[in-house]
Amino acid sequence: MKQKLSFIVAFAFLLAVFSGCSSIQKVISTGDYDLIFDRGVVYYEAGKWTKALSLFENCEGYYKGTTKEDTVAFYRARCYFKDHDYMTASELFDEFRRTYNRSAFLEQAEAMYAICLYDMCPDPERDQSLTTNAIIAISEFMSHYPQSEQMPLFQDMANDLRWRLCEKAYLNAYTYYKIERYNSAIIAFRNALSKHPDSHRREDVMYYIVMSGYQLAANSIPEKQLERYMTMLDSYYSFIMEYPESKYKETVDKCAEEAKLFIEKNKQEE
Repeated sequence: MKQKLSFIVAFAFLLAVFSGCSSIQKVISTGDYDLIFDRGVVYYEAGKWTKALSLFENCEGYYKGTTKEDTVAFYRARCYFKDHDYMTASELFDEFRRTYNRSAFLEQAEAMYAICLYDMCPDPERDQSLTTNAIIAISEFMSHYPQSEQMPLFQDMANDLRWRLCEKAYLNAYTYYKIERYNSAIIAFRNALSKHPDSHRREDVMYYIVMSGYQLAANSIPEKQLERYMTMLDSYYSFIMEYPESKYKETVDKCAEEAKLFIEKNKQEE
């Protein structure tokens, strides 16, 4: 009985699939492109993105050079977006905004282009080249449409992507610190601070500049230690001035005391 029921369910599923394909093919075979387009809109609004796309692509050539050309192109790009193919959708929306710069869909297309890039952006641990492109697209949209109802969404996306860039810069620098390449770590942390002065990681970055400087001095040859401890103290004072109640205060204070003792001792010997 169970096998028979399973067979009936499977048969019903296949029948539905083939009847759906058949209904699309029947519409296409009519050669009535207005009907094909209208049916594509029906499938689109019903959330049947693949079926809608098939119909839009079929009638796309017919509407070339007509006032409906941009409408078909926009729906086609939206189908890819709805189906989570953000790469193809971004390419189509980018092409759309360059081709149909007088279209009624232009604002939506520019918005969707930026959203596609945002949705493709990786986590901070990975390369952030696409994140930079997404920020540019988002900034362009906000500049072109300052009165857009979507402005809060785009501001949130921009803030999120800037957070990722700050985090990426921090992680890159911290990698040098972990593998004990302290001079490279100092350079990377300082670059991160310069590029992202308002970073959520600012306190951490300044702390690791101090600690990298301390480790660099402590592990240097004697001839370079005095100068490096003095440089480390400069970064320590900058840190304490900005974060007098830091969670790292006890650690950096201890390192600073060691540096001061070393400097005092070596100056006396000189």
